[in-house]
Amino acid sequence: MTHWFHRNPLKATAPVSFNFYGVASTQAASKICSDLRSTRARLLELFTDVTCNHEMMKNATDAYFSLLLGFINSLDGGTQDNKLRYIQNFKWTDTLQGTAPSAQQDAVYELASMGFNVALWYTKYASRLAGKEDITEDEAKEVHRSLKVAAGIFKHLKESHIPKLITPVEKGRDLETRVIDAYTVQCQAEAQEVTIARAIELKHNPGLIAALAYETANYYQKVDHALSSLDPIYIGKWRSYTQLKMCFYMAYSYCYHGQTLLSTDKCGEAIRSLQESEKFYGKAEALCKDYGQTKGPGTTAKPSGHLFFRKLGALVRNTLEKCQRENGFIFFQKVPPEAPQLELKANYGLVEPVPFEFPAMSSQWSPETHADFDLTKRPKDDNAKPKKEEEVKPMKEPDVKLQKDSGCQIS
Repeated sequence: MTHWFHRNPLKATAPVSFNFYGVASTQAASKICSDLRSTRARLLELFTDVTCNHEMMKNATDAYFSLLLGFINSLDGGTQDNKLRYIQNFKWTDTLQGTAPSAQQDAVYELASMGFNVALWYTKYASRLAGKEDITEDEAKEVHRSLKVAAGIFKHLKESHIPKLITPVEKGRDLETRVIDAYTVQCQAEAQEVTIARAIELKHNPGLIAALAYETANYYQKVDHALSSLDPIYIGKWRSYTQLKMCFYMAYSYCYHGQTLLSTDKCGEAIRSLQESEKFYGKAEALCKDYGQTKGPGTTAKPSGHLFFRKLGALVRNTLEKCQRENGFIFFQKVPPEAPQLELKANYGLVEPVPFEFPAMSSQWSPETHADFDLTKRPKDDNAKPKKEEEVKPMKEPDVKLQKDSGCQIS
């Protein structure tokens, strides 16, 4: 597998102590606060741990979220907000807008922000696996599944939790609809790239490969459309990626469509399809240069030098030469002036997000332990003494060096 995926930085967050002195009035309540602090810290550590795998991440997320949900869900079956929902302030940066954090005193904001980072981890985990020199079939399946899991998390946050925020999400921030839609669809597109690579490896019907490539190009076009109305300062590099991938898979689609036409003796149309493939490949090559020169969040790479890119160029040239050679010796067909219209629909291999749900609330929570948090004991805010702003330091993400012919470099 020779894939290269653009990745934006992880979200960073300020430390949270969960020290509710006086409010947590019993040992059981204090234990919950201590466990919240430790499970949150552990989860943040794993985001940048290159040894972390799917199972470790699942265990860590379940441990933290099962406790955090005691600040959000109702324990008495009522419809009123949980009394603990607004007790703690949370600060998070965004993947696109640098180190300036946003803050909300709302446990739902923490749930959505941390969940967003978990989804990002799955995308980076997939990239790390895809960048291995000798990736196994099981690892390829893990890449595919991880991207679908990430898409499912993004989708779940958008539909079930972000709408519950009291403070509206600022435009261009991670939890805003356009941004989260872009991340969701990009995960689907990248998972489909894995499907295409598998179909090519197993020498599936060129018509199926052409249809899958066409659907994947459309996914990237949707991502680009979602990003198009955001500030270009923040998303210029990301859009270069989506546009070059869109052109890349249009080139793939026309190339394999040309093979289908050739197999039915439509050599003139096949040549025109391959010429269109060559044109899209040229556009992708130009966009590769734009990507490398564009400043902004994301991966540092020269995609035109990656094996995944070079292999397609050779395939397009060789297939076009074959069509022209056979047309000159056998078919003598005219080459149409217009490129064939691609009205391709894949019946197999289309990617859907894996449905996601947060874990059940921890057994440490009960109506009794919830009652042990006495909000009347909260210290009064002393507005005369301004509080020192907690610095939000960027995540120290590991440098994953480019491996031989892997086509991947992870930010």
